[in-house]
Amino acid sequence: MQLILIILVVLMVGQPVLIDVFAIPGSPFERQFGDVKFLDAYFGTAEEKIEVEPGDKNVPFTVVFANVGTVDITGIRGQLSLPIGFSSYDGVGALILADNEASAIAGDVITLTFFVNIEKGTQIKQHQGTVKVDFSRIRESGVRNAFFDFNFKVTGDSIINIRALDPFLTSLQVNHVVIEISNDGTAPLSSVDVELKNTQSTISSTTQSVTNIENVVLLDSNWDVGHIDPGTSKFLEVDVYIPASLKGVTLRAPMDITYFNAHGDRHTVSRIVDFYIKGLIDISIYNIRVIDLSGKQIVIGEIINEGNEDALFGFITLEPLGDSNLKKSTQFIDEIETDSPVPFNIPIEFEGEPKFGEHDIQIIVRYKDSIRDEIFVTHDATIFIDNVSESEKSDLDFSQLIILGAIAGIAGLSYTVLRKRKIRIAKQVS
Repeated sequence: MQLILIILVVLMVGQPVLIDVFAIPGSPFERQFGDVKFLDAYFGTAEEKIEVEPGDKNVPFTVVFANVGTVDITGIRGQLSLPIGFSSYDGVGALILADNEASAIAGDVITLTFFVNIEKGTQIKQHQGTVKVDFSRIRESGVRNAFFDFNFKVTGDSIINIRALDPFLTSLQVNHVVIEISNDGTAPLSSVDVELKNTQSTISSTTQSVTNIENVVLLDSNWDVGHIDPGTSKFLEVDVYIPASLKGVTLRAPMDITYFNAHGDRHTVSRIVDFYIKGLIDISIYNIRVIDLSGKQIVIGEIINEGNEDALFGFITLEPLGDSNLKKSTQFIDEIETDSPVPFNIPIEFEGEPKFGEHDIQIIVRYKDSIRDEIFVTHDATIFIDNVSESEKSDLDFSQLIILGAIAGIAGLSYTVLRKRKIRIAKQVS
């Protein structure tokens, strides 16, 4: 009988009882109904999320809601409660308040932007906060409110810097360029992509190019860099041929850097890497040999600059190698012009007793380029030094023998002639 009564009650109540059967206590699915629904909370404005780090002041903090009710709401105001390390821009202890003067029709998104200070000791991580929202329904007196707990993140701030490890390039040759892209901030950079732009113009009434990168030959123009942690760097490498016409100018290389920040938003920033184009100084040393000049032996040779820029403040040095006892000697030769051989001559001197025969030497040319960097060019050679004094002595002794022989011959001939004359006179007398 009791069973029949229970069945009758169920039939009389109907479908609602069946629905409640599924709404068992402890269900993991919450069923909360209201006029306002929380959507998101982040540092930034309604238009853009921003990166922040400890120590930032008066930073916008936006909470996003939706009007999920069936009527319009107005008079929307919010009060924010954040953990230790965050405070109102009005000072520690002040309420963190914001309002939205616009009405929100059913289905609209609502934003409240607060302004807060982040203390320097705050950690870069996820934090918890609470927001209270007050609002009024249209054609209804009184104020309603809702409370929401949420998580938000102090992201840190990414700072992108880019520079060339060696900002000086040389014309008339291929230059291997290494560019450093660094993250000097406190937030990571993800999926970093760098693209070298061929052209870039200034924004003005008369558009003017700010780059001449199109005048060089590049073997690469795009790099997939990947992830860059805070305080670390990645390197881009490219080979660049510089024509002679760019000597003495600044080469501007604009680059677009695309990455995802700590919010997961995609951003693109532009940076310019500047290079200075030097002329080419190509020094060669030729025709090193020894000559005799007025009884003094001298090392001579020629220096040729096959580049497109003069070498400045040139010096040339003779330095002995191995067991050579030649004395080291340096001379100033001033500028080494292009396409015009510069002769040099260095008198030979010895350290101690002269040593004749073969000597291994090194000729060193020292000069400065247009940016006053000092450069050395070396050339090893072997020279032969004669014993000039012995050669002169040998030549003198041989000539003396000839003279003495001639004198002896003349004397002998004179004696014979005189003797024959005396005999002829004696015969005539007898």
